[in-house]
Amino acid sequence: MSNIVCFGEVLWDVFPDKKKIGGAPLNVALRLNTFSHNVSMVSAIGNDVLGTKLLEYIQANGVEASCIQVTNAYNTGVVQVNLNKNGSATYDIAYPSAWDKISLTKEMGNLVKNADALVFGSLVTRDNLSKNTLYNLIELSKYNIFDLNLRPPHYSKDILMYLMQKADFIKFNDDELYEVAGFLNSKFNSLEQNLKLIAEQTKTKRICVTKGAHGAVLLCDGALYYNSGYKIKVKDTVGAGDAFLASLISQLLRKENPQDAINFACGVGALVAQSEGANPKLSLKDINAFINP
Repeated sequence: MSNIVCFGEVLWDVFPDKKKIGGAPLNVALRLNTFSHNVSMVSAIGNDVLGTKLLEYIQANGVEASCIQVTNAYNTGVVQVNLNKNGSATYDIAYPSAWDKISLTKEMGNLVKNADALVFGSLVTRDNLSKNTLYNLIELSKYNIFDLNLRPPHYSKDILMYLMQKADFIKFNDDELYEVAGFLNSKFNSLEQNLKLIAEQTKTKRICVTKGAHGAVLLCDGALYYNSGYKIKVKDTVGAGDAFLASLISQLLRKENPQDAINFACGVGALVAQSEGANPKLSLKDINAFINP
């Protein structure tokens, strides 16, 4: 069992017909908790009804929330989610939201110092206050896990390059991988060559690239591991990448075989994509039965 801190946005995904709790770092935290890790969430919410409900949900689901700040100055985050006919999502992310204004505290620093890993994405760097807090926490962390999670226009090349240099583990989707390879003026066309180029340029030994329905590739200490995906009927893709990342982190922190780890993570990601919302309840028995029916 590991102590893991997730830093960044906690919010409500607003669909045309409903509201669901989300935010990539929170989705990762909630899923990690189901795998019996000690998980803490660092973020901020507004002093409003949505914030109260969000905090109650996080606590009820076993994630430690003492470093979730409550502010009167900003509202709890909301995102308008639009799904196309294939279940793929586009996002309109309200700014500024409470989670853009996470202030550094001593308690937060101690939490990260004593953790086995810190998980964060790029979206939280769109505001200088939360960005500077993250930069401070990265320096205190033993193991930095960076999930790019690019949401235009909320990122810049300079920030991405800085965070990749600081990361011990990076997760991309395939579009993000090629975009970053472009920043590095890559001459390569293949996913694997670009993956290795990024690993060399950022000195990162572990990088994973998700490929939607076609599974994922994991670079782990010089070796490549593949999973080609699972056949499902997609309901919505919201949170599938977060569930994948949480599952992969969980397995690798437990020193599982990298091939077993990527198979497990792809299985969980697929199960979430064929369910509604980012955080469906999944038991280990369900997951193993899906991977090995």
